[in-house]
Amino acid sequence: MNNNDTLRILRYTFDFNDFEMIDLFAKGGRQTNREEVSNWLKKDEDPAFKPIYDKDLAAFLNGFIILKRGKKEGEQPLPEKSLNNNQVFRKLKIALELKDEDILEILGLIGFRFSKHELSAIFRNPSQSQYRPCKDQVLRYFLRGLQMKFRGE
Repeated sequence: MNNNDTLRILRYTFDFNDFEMIDLFAKGGRQTNREEVSNWLKKDEDPAFKPIYDKDLAAFLNGFIILKRGKKEGEQPLPEKSLNNNQVFRKLKIALELKDEDILEILGLIGFRFSKHELSAIFRNPSQSQYRPCKDQVLRYFLRGLQMKFRGE
């Protein structure tokens, strides 16, 4: 799934303003400014649109975890250089302190049926044989379910 879409959806779902967005990036270890955040949030057709790279989205998600759960003791984790849907899903799960049942309930809000075994496979270590990559559709449905849960839409 497109990193810019993920960022736009999360901003809308949790109703973050520009300054809160900048603060989340800073908490995650990435200094930014209002113009850069604004360009990341623009639609793809806009001439000022800029793609947000994996490392920057990882910093935002790390900042989101810190916002929701507080700072971890010791050294803060560095943003990953590359992200996949599984990692984005895991970071959101951690930030929102969701259990498997909570995630299945969120997916159920939009009528998407997903088994506990399928969900478990997404959160496994990639080196395990039961690991499955998270498809764009699953992450998109989860983000849409979060919107319904947190915004009531």
